[in-house]
Amino acid sequence: MSYNYPLLDAFLTMLWFFLWILWIFLLFRIVLDIFRDDTLSGWAKAGWLVFILILPFVGVLVYLIARGAKMGAREQAEQRRSKKEFDDYIRQTAASADGGTATAAAASPADQLARLARLKADGTLTEEEFQQAKAKILA
Repeated sequence: MSYNYPLLDAFLTMLWFFLWILWIFLLFRIVLDIFRDDTLSGWAKAGWLVFILILPFVGVLVYLIARGAKMGAREQAEQRRSKKEFDDYIRQTAASADGGTATAAAASPADQLARLARLKADGTLTEEEFQQAKAKILA
């Protein structure tokens, strides 16, 4: 069996495969951004989604031109909201671990670390959550 596949063809195949993966990644980012944006109505979200699915190349380019400048700001706002929820959860959990006699903000750093150690030992907190909360207390 003789098969002729020159090196340039292999390179072009890898290039097209990489561009295809990049395109799929871009589509997912845009679809997530559409659903993340609270300023768009349901009809606007549906319209953008249909536009991107029916005419993908034109739809993605128009979306990036029209709304691409604020994509990073929306993602950062989502990350800040998620971090705030996580911090509130840690405070609430640490405050309830001592029976509610003292709030986490009023307790000393040593008390807060002791509560966190108990929560970690109980399995309530993962190692990553424990390290994040510990770093925040020590900061």
